[in-house]
Amino acid sequence: MNAVIKVGGKQYYVAEGSEIYVEKLDCESGDVVNFDQVLMLDKKVGNPYLTGVTVQGEVIKNGKAKKIKVFKYKQKDRSNRVKQGHRQPYTKIKITKIG
Repeated sequence: MNAVIKVGGKQYYVAEGSEIYVEKLDCESGDVVNFDQVLMLDKKVGNPYLTGVTVQGEVIKNGKAKKIKVFKYKQKDRSNRVKQGHRQPYTKIKITKIG
């Protein structure tokens, strides 16, 4: 079974046993998380969500992604070079049950 779920304003295409990286959730490793905002299940599409369908997942770990380097530069203005970095927190989830 395949499904499309909505987590944190983004949509993810999942199947049983797949692992996804979502925006950081308030939970610990080993917790079970239920997603009730299911947009599509196999070929059945909701309007906007399907009722009575949940996707269950297990939290594997919370962490931070690799550092993204942001470099701002204005042409012919040497004094405004700015180099910044950012690490986005995430939660890794393994999908255990769709139904």
